[in-house]
Amino acid sequence: MPSFADPFVGNFDRKMTDQELANAIRLDIAGELEAIYLYDAHAAATDNPLAKKVLMDIRDEEKEHMGELLTLLIHLDPKEKELFEHGEGEVKEMMEELAKAGKRG
Repeated sequence: MPSFADPFVGNFDRKMTDQELANAIRLDIAGELEAIYLYDAHAAATDNPLAKKVLMDIRDEEKEHMGELLTLLIHLDPKEKELFEHGEGEVKEMMEELAKAGKRG
């Protein structure tokens, strides 16, 4: 549930270290993922074309925010980039194996 009533939620009484900021960005990413899920679910739950169009546009903007936050996270925690790239490589290997076997995922 949002904590809008408390204007100090999420505020620090000091400047965060880069590691603390990276952890906060991970939480921001989780929030963006939740928003994407909710906008998508709301768009799927309506037949109103205007509402569907607006919700899907907002959802796509949240996906852009994900890209911005991930880029910032990689800058703040370079080890994160290595892990992302390793994971990407693993999936690409699996994709190649499936392509060779004539299967699609």
